[in-house]
Amino acid sequence: MSVSDRYRSAWEGFWEDNSGEPGEPFWDADPAVTAVPHTELLESYADCTLPIVDLGCGNGTQTRYLASRYPLAVGVDLSAAAIDHARRLDPRATAEFHQVNLADADAVERLHTRLGDANVYMRAVLHQSDRIDRGPVAAAVARLVGTRGRAFVAELTGEARLVLHEAVQHAGGPSEKLRQVQIHGLRPADVAPDEIHDLLCRTGLDILAHGTTPMAMAERRPDGTRLDLPAQWFVVGRSSGDHRSVAG
Repeated sequence: MSVSDRYRSAWEGFWEDNSGEPGEPFWDADPAVTAVPHTELLESYADCTLPIVDLGCGNGTQTRYLASRYPLAVGVDLSAAAIDHARRLDPRATAEFHQVNLADADAVERLHTRLGDANVYMRAVLHQSDRIDRGPVAAAVARLVGTRGRAFVAELTGEARLVLHEAVQHAGGPSEKLRQVQIHGLRPADVAPDEIHDLLCRTGLDILAHGTTPMAMAERRPDGTRLDLPAQWFVVGRSSGDHRSVAG
């Protein structure tokens, strides 16, 4: 199976038109407010001697941080242009970067064969994927985790669309970061209530912990404050242990 042509073209076009510099994409916030707190939640459940795979790595901002915490960090993205940016921004090769179509089960299987069971970091991928692609992407998380790994999945909720709408409608119009999202037809926060939870559970993964959190963006409001979007997070894996819900 392959992702939809619309989805592939949208992301390739976005990254081709983007310099890839940290903070230029709308969502490319500093790891201090993204991967740092996220991995602290993950590592309560994860074996940190396993590799970690950053799904939808984009320009590799979060992957490069993950490489400082795990023996091997691998960033994967559908877009060839994104992977080119990620490799250019990592001249010391602290992480690996590969173009992978997560809806291609054979490609995911090859990655799992090479790495073995791994931890997974996935920030803001499912919520803007085309609906036909979401099941296969969730299945890719389950395959990469296997029996030993754990995954941290953070996704925008439907409420984030209201916040984005307000940001677009302010007196000055959409910022350049938001305009790029619109131009390339990206559709953030296009999810139904409980959709992400159900997608993960249908793969056979257990929800080990979950909660809500504001997801930091690289965007600023007109008053200079950071734009945060309503989001939910999950730690998932195959385990018979206690499940916990944590308000974030």
